[in-house]
Amino acid sequence: MADVFRALDDETRRRILDELVARDGQTLFEICGLLVTRHGLGSTRQAISQHLAVLEDAGLVVTERRGRSKFHYFRGEPLAAITARWPASGRDTS
Repeated sequence: MADVFRALDDETRRRILDELVARDGQTLFEICGLLVTRHGLGSTRQAISQHLAVLEDAGLVVTERRGRSKFHYFRGEPLAAITARWPASGRDTS
């Protein structure tokens, strides 16, 4: 579970997950383009590739190769494990 928290502790990785939730099955090229146009993040493809590797190691992203292209998909199960460990109590905390 620590790897999930580490993966989420970076704004760029959270933006990548946001983009995959909005449209699953994107290539590195597509993700890089969206990060620049929607979020103003001008990271290199190598840097984004490294972020994707961290997300994949944490189980938050899975990949599928089709020919020369590699597609990235969001996987929410690790987040569900966190909420299962600390479920909402139903108490009003305001």
